[in-house]
Amino acid sequence: MGVRRIPQMRGLPSGREAMRMMQRMGIEVEEVESVKEVVIVKAGKRIVIEEPNVTAMKMQGQTMFQVAGGRRRDETVAEEKVIPKEDVELVATQTGRSLDEARKALEESGGDLAKAILLLKEKG
Repeated sequence: MGVRRIPQMRGLPSGREAMRMMQRMGIEVEEVESVKEVVIVKAGKRIVIEEPNVTAMKMQGQTMFQVAGGRRRDETVAEEKVIPKEDVELVATQTGRSLDEARKALEESGGDLAKAILLLKEKG
């Protein structure tokens, strides 16, 4: 199997012509200089792009960023569970403990109210 050549795209404007066309359409294009990294945060994951080329395009009051090139690095991130204030207050009230103790028990129990109350009651 040999290497297939992709035919050259004809009819597309050059970089300079494309910039002129965008300016005529009211699109402002600006190179964002000295970018070290771009970080995209997802649930449980971060995508880090090191030393990318970043372009900002402004059109109709919106700014769009185009990120190209660079080295990609994926990172796994442990998600922090947010414990509602009401849960902390309920555990503290039910056990007669401080809000700090109630919050720690909820963190240990993974946010489970019943387990947190039992933990604090077992501790005396």
